[in-house]
Amino acid sequence: QVQLVESGGGLVQPGGSLRLSCVASGSIYSIGIMGWYRQAPGKQREKVATIATDGTTNSVDSVKGRFTISRDNYRNTVHLQMNGLKPEETAVYYCNAEDVEVIGGDNRLYAYWGQGTQVAVSS
Repeated sequence: QVQLVESGGGLVQPGGSLRLSCVASGSIYSIGIMGWYRQAPGKQREKVATIATDGTTNSVDSVKGRFTISRDNYRNTVHLQMNGLKPEETAVYYCNAEDVEVIGGDNRLYAYWGQGTQVAVSS
């Protein structure tokens, strides 16, 4: 089992910044893709950004140029630097990570979620 613990949420004014962090711990095979998702009240959970072990990133168009995802492979951590936050980005932000078990020539993937951290953008 892998545990993901997020930190860094809070209340910020429109245009402000927050930095979210997530650390994976427990019985880890090898952490693969890590990412951040968010879920606003009454809406479905959506992907914000993901990052592979080689640093390749993928993010939703609405956050490009404002949010930056990064990771530390040695410490199994992922960060999300959020600048220029908007009120509509108020949501619970969840960390996601895949744990990769290599069996012979195949990879078995296990997906894990953190408990979520609240981000509120309001004046």
